[in-house]
Amino acid sequence: MAQTEVLPATPKPRVGRTADPCVMVIFGYSGDLTRRKLIPALYNLASQQLLSREFAVIGVGRSPMNEDDARKKLTEDFKQFATGPVDHDLWEWFVRRITYVSGDFDDPATYDNLKQTLAKVDQEHDSHGNYFFYLATAPNYFGDIVERLAKVDLMKEENGHWRRVIIEKPFGHDLDSAKALNQQLLKVASECQIYRIDHYLGKETVQNILALRFANGIFEPIWNRRYIDHVQISVAETVGVEKRGGYYDGAGALRDMVPNHIMQLITLTAMEPPISFEANAVRDEQAKILHAIQPFSNEDVLSKTIRGQYGDGTMDGERVPAYRSEEGVPPDSRTETFVAMRLLIDNWRWAGVPFYLRTGKRLPGRNTHVVIQFRRAPFMLFRETQVENMMPNQLVLHIQPEEGISLRFAAKTPGPAMQLGEVNMDFEYSDYFGVSSSTGYERLLHDCMIGDATLFQRADMVEAGWSIVNPVLDVWKALPPRNFPNYPSGTWGPKESDEMMERDGRRWRNFEK
Repeated sequence: MAQTEVLPATPKPRVGRTADPCVMVIFGYSGDLTRRKLIPALYNLASQQLLSREFAVIGVGRSPMNEDDARKKLTEDFKQFATGPVDHDLWEWFVRRITYVSGDFDDPATYDNLKQTLAKVDQEHDSHGNYFFYLATAPNYFGDIVERLAKVDLMKEENGHWRRVIIEKPFGHDLDSAKALNQQLLKVASECQIYRIDHYLGKETVQNILALRFANGIFEPIWNRRYIDHVQISVAETVGVEKRGGYYDGAGALRDMVPNHIMQLITLTAMEPPISFEANAVRDEQAKILHAIQPFSNEDVLSKTIRGQYGDGTMDGERVPAYRSEEGVPPDSRTETFVAMRLLIDNWRWAGVPFYLRTGKRLPGRNTHVVIQFRRAPFMLFRETQVENMMPNQLVLHIQPEEGISLRFAAKTPGPAMQLGEVNMDFEYSDYFGVSSSTGYERLLHDCMIGDATLFQRADMVEAGWSIVNPVLDVWKALPPRNFPNYPSGTWGPKESDEMMERDGRRWRNFEK
């Protein structure tokens, strides 16, 4: 057994449990996700003393590199993508734990080589036979990679060691493909070994939804249909498809964002209190919400869903091209870059409370937020003020780019008359707790290493999310859009999105730069 190497001292205190000894195997090691997110996240865990001393990384990729070349390339990339100051000794400690295996993902020899390398690395770093495999690859490889790992016994758990696999979204491209992928995975691995990752759930504010609701006695009693008028969930992006036009045109905004990111935000906002914060207790309540969402009929799709595609326009004073002019996008593409929907949840807490969601590209501001709008108070006492201009109380959970919470309410303005004015109370994480070096993946990787699946989707949740959007996909396929592009870049989407809200006497809460 190799002698344990001491983790270099670091000024950052450890908050939480140190991860189990393990080896992380990254399929797709040469890709953007590895250098931009995964390696910086692992370094941040090490700097916070949350990474085990008995830890190592094996990269698997097609690029022909030896171990020294792989480490040198990674060091150069890390200088660009590190989220804060770099401790040289700590980085040297980390980079010595990196090994590289070259090979094709569909070649059996790659997995034989990986098995031998794992045995060697396990002995060198005393990782206790614990392995987890991160599939940072194209989705069509997910099932096959796990099957090939199982064929060489790398998914087998015995003698107290564990084996896990992390899968990046998308989990299928419709309900049938999601079911097929789940069946393929579950033939060779148990559900508790499969971690379906959604990096949005690594955001502090997303996790704080549960703390806000269930740790504060002032919110939970009013978190229901009696006091809440409606809920808005927006995921707005200023960027276009950039260099991902080929991939994005086969997916679109609905597939890319709604069954995963947005459904997760809905479930955390709407779920009942779990009996504990144990993974399945939380996910059971999330699954109940997904199953309680009213299914769309064909008529509902026409009246309660909106799709859009951006045209050319002006962003930050510069002209930007239309979606159909982006690299890799057909000039007659029918793919949507904007989606808005009106959902209802059929349960006791939320009956009659609409949940409005929207997501889109080339919008005026980059902002992900959840708006809880409360019912209006009776204003008969305030006849001398212009109450028709008063906005209802709103609690806003800001998820990105700034993470925080704001509350809007009415207060008397100074002076002899009873006049009301709006007040906004704002809380930002950076002001109260400082700015932490984070990629959004730290919590999720650490949770996988300690076996906490709370923030990862189960198979039934994935299929329930797809079952909600599948009728929309079917109708949109049968009735192609006639008016694309239907919103200029730099605007808040097609006018039909605002009209949907106006028909209900409501309007979107927009946050621009």
